Amino acid sequence: MNKRLAVVMLMLITTFIGFGIIIPVMPELIKVVDPGRLELHTGLMLSIYSAISFILSPIWGALSDRIGRRPIILIGVVGFAASFVLFGLGSHSLVLMYASRVLGGLFSGAVTSVIVAYVADVTPPEERTKGMGLVGMSIGLGFTIGPGFGGLLSKLSLQAPFFAAAGLALLTFLLALSRLQESLPVEKRRQRQDKAPSRWQAFSGSIRYLYVLAFFVAVTLAGLEATLQLFGMQRFDVTPAQVGMMFFVCGIVGALVQGGVVRRYIRSGDESKFIIAGLVLSATGFFLLVTAHSLWSATIYLAVFGMGNALIRPCVTSLITQKTTVGQGIASGLSSSMDSLGRIVGPLVGVALFKLDLQLPYIVAGILSLLALLLLSGFVAADRKSAAQDSRMA
Repeated sequence: MNKRLAVVMLMLITTFIGFGIIIPVMPELIKVVDPGRLELHTGLMLSIYSAISFILSPIWGALSDRIGRRPIILIGVVGFAASFVLFGLGSHSLVLMYASRVLGGLFSGAVTSVIVAYVADVTPPEERTKGMGLVGMSIGLGFTIGPGFGGLLSKLSLQAPFFAAAGLALLTFLLALSRLQESLPVEKRRQRQDKAPSRWQAFSGSIRYLYVLAFFVAVTLAGLEATLQLFGMQRFDVTPAQVGMMFFVCGIVGALVQGGVVRRYIRSGDESKFIIAGLVLSATGFFLLVTAHSLWSATIYLAVFGMGNALIRPCVTSLITQKTTVGQGIASGLSSSMDSLGRIVGPLVGVALFKLDLQLPYIVAGILSLLALLLLSGFVAADRKSAAQDSRMA
């Protein structure tokens, strides 16, 4: 791994540790302020964060194509830290909690989507899947460590995880300030007067199937994140620390898959086969979770889902960066937007289904995972057709 990749991987790990820290405690804080509408506020706070990120991720990506990746990443990390501080200080007020989630969504695309573009800049196409595997492994490690720490810190106070997350974000900023080198040379940047491609120009050809597939995956993951603690509270009286442990195990499994299988064994051209395996594993995990009546069975089934998800995400991201006909910042920004769109819809749909029946979010998610196989089939067919046309023209 080269030095620049190592720096952004460390940044992603620390950023997502901070993100994961808050997962076990946010529902508990909401329950203190408005216990009668716990499910509603949990879904809305997750969705509003993603709604803002969805709108702004392509803008951050396009801006990074013009002025470079480094300044955008630095701005994003500082904004991320501020959002955590605001939630910790404002945890007595729903208004301030929502304001914090808006602020976090505002800056999240500046970190995640632009780092994906950064990795695409510094890896050749034949190494792109390995690079995206490292991105996924770093995010997985962050999620692995974060919820566990969040559960432990919640024993000090429910606000402690948010201040810890802000501290980690500031450490990430200092790391980037001193170590992060620019990946996009001035001569490769799009000039200010050049018209930026719209997200819909990027959403064309065979690649559009991948963007919709990424949306499906994000919907199911976000629905799981929004309802798992609520599901556990009803099925086996789960605590914040135990939720942290569940995500810890899921993250460890995902990181092992991405660091071992994705990085070492998936070659350019193999991505579709591994996406199929990932979708089938994810569906299996969701269907098994419906049957869980104990902490340990739920954790095992969540790990099965984690294995599948760990195969899908880096492979889809790699294919998008390889097949795009626009700048990497635009492509990564749109990919991040589709993820955010899924995270808008997922919590709202997941919570609504949960209120009808606590098993429904996972049954529907399993069905969506299987339907996504049709999208992959559409991509493969369209890509082959496009390649055949290019060959005839050559």
